[in-house]
Amino acid sequence: MTTESTLTQAPVRGRPARSVLAGIGAFGALGVYVLISSVELGLWTSLGPGPGLFPFAMGAVLAAMSVLWLLQELKKPSAAAESADGGLVVAVVVSLLVLAAVLDLLGFQLSMFLFLIYHLRIRGKRTWISSLIIALAGSVGAFYAFNYGLNVALPVSAIPALNLIGL
Repeated sequence: MTTESTLTQAPVRGRPARSVLAGIGAFGALGVYVLISSVELGLWTSLGPGPGLFPFAMGAVLAAMSVLWLLQELKKPSAAAESADGGLVVAVVVSLLVLAAVLDLLGFQLSMFLFLIYHLRIRGKRTWISSLIIALAGSVGAFYAFNYGLNVALPVSAIPALNLIGL
């Protein structure tokens, strides 16, 4: 005899698990939100691309990838659906929310470094050396590429002690 909870949780062909659907919905909603918000910034100015063009493109990519992810999940056979790691989806969504929450407080470099270390070392089980190298390149490297190469200011730490050492 099956209970209602096993019926609602059990993945079937063409029916992804709830955690996967939650992840797809979260990423799709974020993509749509970025699309709408970026239009208000202005996509084009008389001098060329406006401040909303890049976020608009990224929102469109995120929304499109969410649709593709949903289509892939719907095509999976039931055995593959049962092996889906719903914990990974939840971990990514929650860690992105934490990243967004601490970005202005800790600054881009430290926030992104901690985010990448979490996903590379803890979730991905990479070695410490490769995790540190990739996290440093992804946080400090991206910060300098955006701030000095592209003249796009990324947030610095609101904590004075961290700000003094360049974070």
